[in-house]
Amino acid sequence: MKISNNWLKEYLQTDLRSEKIGEYLTDIGLEVEGIEPFENIKGGLEGIVVGKVLTCEKHPNADKLKITTVDIGEGRILNIVCGAPNVAAGQTVPVATVGTKIYTKEGDFFEIKEAKIRGEKSQGMICAEDELGLSDDHGGIMVLDETRYTVGAPFAQYFDIVKDEVYEIGLTPNRTDAMSHYGVARDLHAFLSSNQLKSEFEKMASQPVSSQGTHEFRLEVEDSELCPRYIGAVIDNVRVGESPEWLKNRLKAIGLSPINNVVDITNYILHGFGQPLHAFDADKIAGQTVRVGVSQEGETFTTLDGVKRTLKGTEIMIKDGNNRPLCLAGVFGGEDFGVGAQTRKVFLESAYFNPVAIRKGAKLHGLNTDASFRFERGVDPNTTKTALTHAIKLLEELAGGTLVGAFLEHYPKKIEDHYIILRFSKIEQILGLKIHKEKVREILKSLEIDVLNDIPNGFEISVPAYRADVTREIDVIEEILRIYGYNKIDAPQKIAFTPVKLSFNDQDELENSWARLLQGNGFYEVMNNSLTSVKDETDAVKLLNPLSGDLAFMRKSLLEGLLDNAVYNINRRNSDIKFFEYGKIYHKRDQYEERKQMAILVSGRDQAENWLQPKSATDFYHLKGYVSLLFERLDLNVTESALEDERFSDALEWTFDGKPLARIGKVSESLLKTKGIEQECYYAEIELETVQKLRRKDNFKFADIPKFNKIRRDLALLVDKNITYAELYDAARKQPSPYLRQINLFDVYEGKNLPEGKKSYALSFELLNEEKTLEEKEISEVMNALIRTFEKSFGAELRG
Repeated sequence: MKISNNWLKEYLQTDLRSEKIGEYLTDIGLEVEGIEPFENIKGGLEGIVVGKVLTCEKHPNADKLKITTVDIGEGRILNIVCGAPNVAAGQTVPVATVGTKIYTKEGDFFEIKEAKIRGEKSQGMICAEDELGLSDDHGGIMVLDETRYTVGAPFAQYFDIVKDEVYEIGLTPNRTDAMSHYGVARDLHAFLSSNQLKSEFEKMASQPVSSQGTHEFRLEVEDSELCPRYIGAVIDNVRVGESPEWLKNRLKAIGLSPINNVVDITNYILHGFGQPLHAFDADKIAGQTVRVGVSQEGETFTTLDGVKRTLKGTEIMIKDGNNRPLCLAGVFGGEDFGVGAQTRKVFLESAYFNPVAIRKGAKLHGLNTDASFRFERGVDPNTTKTALTHAIKLLEELAGGTLVGAFLEHYPKKIEDHYIILRFSKIEQILGLKIHKEKVREILKSLEIDVLNDIPNGFEISVPAYRADVTREIDVIEEILRIYGYNKIDAPQKIAFTPVKLSFNDQDELENSWARLLQGNGFYEVMNNSLTSVKDETDAVKLLNPLSGDLAFMRKSLLEGLLDNAVYNINRRNSDIKFFEYGKIYHKRDQYEERKQMAILVSGRDQAENWLQPKSATDFYHLKGYVSLLFERLDLNVTESALEDERFSDALEWTFDGKPLARIGKVSESLLKTKGIEQECYYAEIELETVQKLRRKDNFKFADIPKFNKIRRDLALLVDKNITYAELYDAARKQPSPYLRQINLFDVYEGKNLPEGKKSYALSFELLNEEKTLEEKEISEVMNALIRTFEKSFGAELRG
């Protein structure tokens, strides 16, 4: 949101510089992201002087150029090469001297330098109107009235140069009260006055307006829930034309283009006071009747941007006596009913619409206007008439309009302020400091919050309706802190706390420990939007009111988002991917399902390239190793099996008692191709909620390092190709020996010198007796038992 410093000071008188104002606004939650200068004439005509063309001769080396001598006062005569067809001796002209910056429409500039043009010296430039930013005319140089302009005088002194500074405020959606210059001024004044900084601020009041004659217009509101308040006024004898310069400059400063005086006035009130208004050509309203109601499904309506829209039957519409739609209420006006050059009578609307209904209507048609931005967050219902009277006053002054008859009003039930009980003990508990009762009262008063009664340990207060975000005691405490000053809360010199053992049933503890483990192994945590688009809508949860077509469904998997993250990084030459994400996935089957998962994606190299180690490409087993690392402390006997999943070309599933815990696989080439990824990617997803439920008591204990050495023995086994290492591992683990500690697969071989249909596994076994050194006899017993098991269960043969 853009806020003009000059405009802000129409409502708040302060001597503070813009940098200090920006600092204070940020302190009270209206974060200033930048302050940009504004000039109604770019460059402010600096370096431009009034000159007199003394001589004008044809350039000897160019048919379309002329050589002039120009007097710019105080005896200074410049040689200037000019290409304008209308330059002639005796003219009074604007001259850009050396060092002057000439700005283009796009905001770029070039600097005037002394140069040689086709061999002739040129010491400046005689300017056209568009080169000075005065108009779009480039028909020739600007010829001035010599009786009005003095040679040598700065050209800027003949123009009203307006300079301003514009704050770019990153407004949070809850701050509906600050969506205007008046609202920002009001909030800033609350801070300044509560901190004994000089400022003057006057609350907005209705303008005195008087009407002449009567009118025949009628107002009909079909549903007060959709339109709690509506006021209309008829203004006659309106002369539509250009706005005065001060009004155009106000709008230009915040990035708006002036249109005509009527539309500019409504925009001025919108950005000045935060109340959207809409002006209709009153002579086009059939039956002199204005109806506020719901649209008819299937009816078409062309908005001001020339787009024909099909109505859904739920939008709030402004209609005439023939039920023709005039305006998509609170969002966008109709093409045929706006104010134009021929308009003489205006129907001016000021209203408070149901915020939810406006938001739905705007989203249905993909519209986001300045009016809908405010209406869907909730404008001040009690300034509806006040803003209207200010607009009428301006229409009288700037467009010659006359108010006709009485206002058309609908306000059956007043929107009440918020009643809240505020406790001093709660303030102290939340803020960590005690604020004096009278200081609290002063802050509340500065925020226009009325103290109704003093009660033991607090106040009964009334919060104005325009503060739609302040409805609870905690909200009021936040407001008090904003104005009191976050910077006044001292950081304690020491913090006292009692260490508490985290509950083993705490899922956050599991997630945090896993996150730390992965981060220590070079992973980065990502967070993706839960909203997405899907090609296959099977089982997908669709939003009733999507923000856009690309965000119309809840995600069914975390894989899509992680692949998008990978694409973004790969396209920026960061092809070594190690990402993980915690997030929920959603499905609609017999009922709606929501599950939380942890997802891991790896691709590229596992370790950074260096001179000492060869390139290490990530593969399936790297990923499986990371997942195994996470599961180490879960104390679960996981079952591993092959998995068929269209997302993967090869995959495994880990289960426990038939419950799926994790899926690990190589992402299919077809899926990678749709994303434009040419390198292999490996993905794992873990069912967090299931893991947490099955997680056993933490029974880990610290133990001394054994006094006796481990013994290692290796076996090379020839087995059928369909035998997996997992089967051999499980069989070995079932051996009753207390000495077997570690089993590892360190080599797999298939191919030459092996019988057909066979492969070779090389396994290592670590044995340990913590009481004494193992004797060869004991070692042989364990190894022979293993060999017998492998031979009997798998038909394994020992290789030499």
